[in-house]
Amino acid sequence: MLVDGSSYLYRAYHALPDLRTSGGEPTGALRGFISMLHVLRQQVQADYLACVFDAKGKTFRDDLYSEYKANRTAMPDDLGRQIEPIHAAVRALGWPIVQIEGIEADDVIATLARRASAQQFRTVVSTSDKDLAQLVDAQVTLVNTMSNETLDIAGVNRKFGVPPERIVDYLTLVGDSVDNVPGVDKVGPKTAAKWLHEYGSLDRLIEHASAVKGAVGDNLRKALEWLPTARQLVTIRSDCDLGNELESIEELAMRPPDVEVLRDLYTRFEFKAYLRELDGAAVATATNAEVTRPLAVTRPDTQYETVLSYEQLEAWLAKIGSANLTAIDTETTSLDPMSAQLVGISFSVEPLRACYIPLSHQYAGAPKQLPLNDVLEQLRPWLESPHQRKVGHDTKRDMHVFANHGIRLAGIAHDTQLQSYMLEVHRNHDMDSLAERHLARKTLTYVEVCGKGVNQLCFDEVAIDRATEYAGEDAEVKLALHETLWPRVAGDEKLRFVYEEIELPTALVLYEMERTGVLIDRDKLGAHSVQLGKRIAELEAKSHEIAGQPFNLGSPKQIGEILFDKLALPVVKKTASGAPSTDEEVLEKLALDFPLPKMLLEHRGLSKLKSTYCDKLPATADAQGRVHTNYGQAIAVTGRLSSSDPNLQNIPIRTAEGRRIR
Repeated sequence: MLVDGSSYLYRAYHALPDLRTSGGEPTGALRGFISMLHVLRQQVQADYLACVFDAKGKTFRDDLYSEYKANRTAMPDDLGRQIEPIHAAVRALGWPIVQIEGIEADDVIATLARRASAQQFRTVVSTSDKDLAQLVDAQVTLVNTMSNETLDIAGVNRKFGVPPERIVDYLTLVGDSVDNVPGVDKVGPKTAAKWLHEYGSLDRLIEHASAVKGAVGDNLRKALEWLPTARQLVTIRSDCDLGNELESIEELAMRPPDVEVLRDLYTRFEFKAYLRELDGAAVATATNAEVTRPLAVTRPDTQYETVLSYEQLEAWLAKIGSANLTAIDTETTSLDPMSAQLVGISFSVEPLRACYIPLSHQYAGAPKQLPLNDVLEQLRPWLESPHQRKVGHDTKRDMHVFANHGIRLAGIAHDTQLQSYMLEVHRNHDMDSLAERHLARKTLTYVEVCGKGVNQLCFDEVAIDRATEYAGEDAEVKLALHETLWPRVAGDEKLRFVYEEIELPTALVLYEMERTGVLIDRDKLGAHSVQLGKRIAELEAKSHEIAGQPFNLGSPKQIGEILFDKLALPVVKKTASGAPSTDEEVLEKLALDFPLPKMLLEHRGLSKLKSTYCDKLPATADAQGRVHTNYGQAIAVTGRLSSSDPNLQNIPIRTAEGRRIR
């Protein structure tokens, strides 16, 4: 779900009277904005969402037409004063905000909607802007919360008299008074729709402009030179560069509300009803979870023991041996489960109490630790017993870690990651988020313990007292999360069936699949890589020959200079910055009539196959020639599996070369 935030700002401001706090601060736009978001969330269920705002500064349309939006008055001061708290409220409510310099909100929305469609997501765009009707298709729908209007393909036809694919032509003819884009003088919606029905498109209408009779025909002919510019101005771009931070739709997942920020905002702006609603929601959450907790995110009084002696180890062996359920966690040398080596193990069998057994911390001055092999041999019977019930979080990873040391972890009774996935498939399932959401606890993060970037420590370099605080908390929080989440899963017969009979057994199957790996034929992939390399070299040589000069086939800028400056090929569309686009859609259209774009497309496809699959897969294989991917069980909201490191799901099969790799 994508919200046209810039449109919402003005709608919220004008929809309500001049509301103010007792101190005179304006609040109408803020109150209205929050209200509209609440209504929208009630009406539309979405797995991913964003609130998109216009950024300050010029866009390519300003360069194209100096009078673009010149008729707009400055933002009212009272509205301007509410922008910052509106943004703060949107973020605190859990909505990601997208605002990109040099790109209008409409273009950002179109680009995100196009990316979502490419991943088979349906998109709902909340707006009152008629321009966005051009985005509507089988995957994209518009909603207007103010008028309760929904526009699908049929709805666009009913409202405008033309289908979504003709909206750009329609707007070019009638103009856009809001953005100060002139159309054809005296041509309104009915005439525009009539012409487009009669001639099929704006291009066909222009070709037959001499045949259009009357005064409107004269006006059309007078506007012929202007119409191409008008069309560029009203066309929403769906190929914008949104930067590295928005490479995946997954980054737009709904975030947990920041209750404290909301409380501060509602108190400052005297939103008593929203404060009551906030308190009511907190009470309801606590009741549903069968536990009462303060709203504030806290760190409770805990007790974590560092096990450095055999006497302590024996005491904990007795504890976990007699416990009905034990939370277990591993700390390792790597995030790659197939190569990770144990640094330490933590256990918890009761609330707020845990232990950490350091095994291979090796920094200067580290205290003497129990030998790794001795500890594992003493733990082996318990670890491998199917009767000793264990709970973890993403226990598939812990199974790999122990397998790296010759131990087959058994007795996995519960997994809090899967419990969360059963209850809130659309939310984040990492342990830090779950602790904050369900336990009202702020946990130590990996970055807080190990740092980040080039200065990040390996866990075996972390001081043992700090490692105990982190690892003990991991185990203890897992137990607390289980005690919170499991009653909710168990209380629903259908959820319990899926969890116990499908998800938990599937995790064991996925572990075996990951452990076994996918056998690849290094020799055939290597030979195919050589063939592809030869073909890529041939394409480069032929492309240079057609261009009359060498150029980098991987550079969009140089490709654009060759295609549109030197060879004078027609410009199909432009990027948000106003430069001619060289994306795949453009090259496919040009390839129908010109040889060089066709070669560029083939070059791109073959280069990706070679680098991503023929060259990369053998490099990730083990000594036996097997590739070990990770199957994500609690990622996709649809319930399907995901594959990563490497991704084995997207090997192309549309071409002979792709099928050969598959």
